[in-house]
Amino acid sequence: MSYYWSEMVSFFKEVGSVILSFRFADLLDILLVAFIIYHIINLIRETRAALLFKGLLLVGVAYVIIYCLNMQASKFIFQKLLVNIILVLVVLFQPEIRHALESVGRSNISLANIFNRNDEQPDNSEIKKSIIEIVRACVDMSGKKIGALIVFERETPLGEIINTGTEIDATVSRELIGNIFYPKSPLHDGAAIIRAGKLKAASCILPLTGNNSISSDLGTRHRAAIGISEESDAIILVVSEETGDISIAQSGKLERNVSDGVIMERLAEALVQTDTSDEKKGVFSKLFGRGSR
Repeated sequence: MSYYWSEMVSFFKEVGSVILSFRFADLLDILLVAFIIYHIINLIRETRAALLFKGLLLVGVAYVIIYCLNMQASKFIFQKLLVNIILVLVVLFQPEIRHALESVGRSNISLANIFNRNDEQPDNSEIKKSIIEIVRACVDMSGKKIGALIVFERETPLGEIINTGTEIDATVSRELIGNIFYPKSPLHDGAAIIRAGKLKAASCILPLTGNNSISSDLGTRHRAAIGISEESDAIILVVSEETGDISIAQSGKLERNVSDGVIMERLAEALVQTDTSDEKKGVFSKLFGRGSR
């Protein structure tokens, strides 16, 4: 009995010494590691990175078995691979790492906004007007089954995409959008980029999504819309030339056959700068004085 009692006393002494030596910095350290692990899991979940991660786990298990069985040739090969494991991981997870860094850059924490495009600060009145004009143009093209692809730039700069097309930098109008995507127009292929309420460029080339689980009946425009939405925080409108349906792509997801009222509301909520006291619900009616339909 005395033996177990002494063991319990020793155990509680060790626990007490750990608690007494625990620092506030240790708590921050634990929280930071937990935060990083949580976001890494969210980042790779439901992406191709999850499959790569599972593959790396299997490779790790294989290495443990090889090491325990002392398989010299296999162990030599694995050790050579593990020397450059950091470089291998960077290459394999490059899209996910880029997406994570862009997400951090889009946060409200910034160094006095030194990287903002000060020459193109958004004007709410111009943005609201451009939204109305673009949605009306999309409705017109939908009725005529004219294909269109329009990208609304947000916090993620799309300069590389703009450079692939023809720079326009013009005020948005219903007629201008319609003329650009008219089938015989030299600029109808590719995407139009809207920046701060202005038509920045047209005939731009977008990256196609690598997601093989999307519907097989989606064409190149829809795949390009999903692709750029996976790599940025942009909102993309797509008009199908086969069905005339208007779709919205955002954050790697595509919502098909959306009404013009819902499109206006979504764009207003995402693009128009409102006071922090304004509630998100009802933004459309506050801005345009009408309800969605």
